[in-house]
Amino acid sequence: MRTPPTCVGSSAAYSRFASRAIPALCALVVLLAAPLTARADALEDADLLLRAGRAAQALEQVDEYLAKHPADMQARFLKGLILAEQKRESEAIDVFVRLTQDNPEYAEPYNNLAVLYAARGNLEGARKALETAVRVNPKYITAQENLGDVYARLAAAAYERAAALGGGSKAVSAKLRLSRDLVAAGVDKSDTEKNR
Repeated sequence: MRTPPTCVGSSAAYSRFASRAIPALCALVVLLAAPLTARADALEDADLLLRAGRAAQALEQVDEYLAKHPADMQARFLKGLILAEQKRESEAIDVFVRLTQDNPEYAEPYNNLAVLYAARGNLEGARKALETAVRVNPKYITAQENLGDVYARLAAAAYERAAALGGGSKAVSAKLRLSRDLVAAGVDKSDTEKNR
């Protein structure tokens, strides 16, 4: 029966091994981390371009990145933000819909989809998307607030219909006024607060 191999030698042998192995491991870590750094740099640069008002350049950069990494969720999300900023709502909606289909566990794409729906007057679509966002992440403050804004707009529309149908009671008038005030307060938020 053979005996299992044992470590033979002194600490000098270990030192020689370590002197070769540690630099090799460090090189491997650097090689493995390089794509993550490149990703972060590319997407951070695109985000900075977008914030600087250079959406077309930001979109070019994100598209270049996505050509190599088409499944990258963060890059796809940023592309949706850029398209929305460029007033290319239909394309942005397509991006966010695909993100919700591919990654239903993330609330942010639902929120952004809702903002685009609400801007088009599709309050029911916005409500459904936001209800999904807060179901996915109940602690998502922006989605909770946006859902409140959508509810206020839906309420205002219902009170306006009631008033138009002859329900001009003091109660309906007061509720309509209050709901309009809520809607006006929600409109004061910046698009950035609503979208991210």
